[in-house]
Amino acid sequence: MAGSDDRRFEVLRAIVADYVSHQEPVGSKAIVERHSLGVSSATVRNDMASLEEDGYITQPHTSAGRIPTDKGYRVFVDRLSEIKPLSPAERRAIETVLEGAVDLEDVLRRSVRLLAQLTRQVAIVQYPMITNSTVRHLEVVPLTEARLMLVLITGAGQVDQRAVDVGDVITEEDVARLRQMLNSAISGQRMSDAATAVAELPEQCPPELRDAMTRVCTSLVESLVEHPEDRLVLGGTANLTRNAADFPDSLRQVLEALEEQVVVLKLLAATRGPGAVTVRIGEENEDEQMRSTSVVSIGYGSDDTLLGGMGVVGPTRMDYPTTIAAVRAVANYVGQILAGR
Repeated sequence: MAGSDDRRFEVLRAIVADYVSHQEPVGSKAIVERHSLGVSSATVRNDMASLEEDGYITQPHTSAGRIPTDKGYRVFVDRLSEIKPLSPAERRAIETVLEGAVDLEDVLRRSVRLLAQLTRQVAIVQYPMITNSTVRHLEVVPLTEARLMLVLITGAGQVDQRAVDVGDVITEEDVARLRQMLNSAISGQRMSDAATAVAELPEQCPPELRDAMTRVCTSLVESLVEHPEDRLVLGGTANLTRNAADFPDSLRQVLEALEEQVVVLKLLAATRGPGAVTVRIGEENEDEQMRSTSVVSIGYGSDDTLLGGMGVVGPTRMDYPTTIAAVRAVANYVGQILAGR
C-alpha cells in the first residue's frame, strides 16, 4: 500500500472486519459508529474514495457501501501485526482430539475435521511425502516356506506391506540374516538414500542369499519411492455451500476443482518449511476455477523436515487472523505428534 498513511489502512482494516462479520458492503457512517478512528464521516469518505481509486476497495453496483478487493485483502494480510491467538479452550481441544489418534491415518483425518470446525472452511491435509520421510524399521515375516511379508515403517508412522515370493525354501535363520542386513542398510536413512542402499545390497550379500535378497530388494524399492496415490484428505466441503453467496457464479467450479487431486495438490505446493504460512487470495491462485477463493496453507513436520502440507480453502471474505492461527496451531500439533511416533 505504497504512499498511503496509517489512517487509510485503519479505514481499510475496518472495512475488511465489518464485511467479513456482516457480509454486507460497508459505508462511512457504519465505520465511524463501529470503530474508534477519531475522525469524521467526511474524512472517512475521502479515505474511502482514495482507497477505491487505488483499487483496494470497490462498490457493488447495488449498494452505497464498499467491499474489499483481492488487492485490499492482500494488503490487510501482509500488514497483520499480530495473529489472534487461539483461546486456551481451543488449544486444549486440538491437543485432546489429536492425542487420541491411533495411527497416521487417524491423525490426518482428525486434523481435517478439526481444521474444518475451527475455520468453518474446507480443510485439506496431504499425506506425508514419503521421500521426505525416513525409515524407522523394516520387519521381514515368513508367510510360507518360500514367501515373505515385508513391513516398512517410516518415521512419520506410515506402514507399507508387500508380499514377496523368494523362489525357494528359506529357513528362519536366513530370514533373520536378511532382516539384519536390510535394517543395517536402511534404518534411519531418508527414503531416497534407502532406495539407493537397497539397490546395492544383492551384490554385498553371501551367494546363497543373493537370489532371495534380489527379489526382496526389487519389491522394497517400490515401497521406498514416492506413491502418487492416496495423497490427500479433505473435509468440510459443505462449509462452502453455507457460504454460497460468496460464490455467486463459481461455487460449482470450486467444488469440481476440489475433486481434482492435482488441483488441490497445487494449492499446497507453495508450502515451505514447517510453520511458514502462505496466503493466496483470489486471482493469486494459479488454477482459474479457484480464483474466487483464498487458500491459507502451511507445511507440517519436525525441525527442518517438511513432511507435507495442510490448509484451508474458503471465500476471499475470510476471517484471516483466526484462520491463520488455527492452521498454524493444528500443523504444529500434527508435527509434534508425528515426530514423537
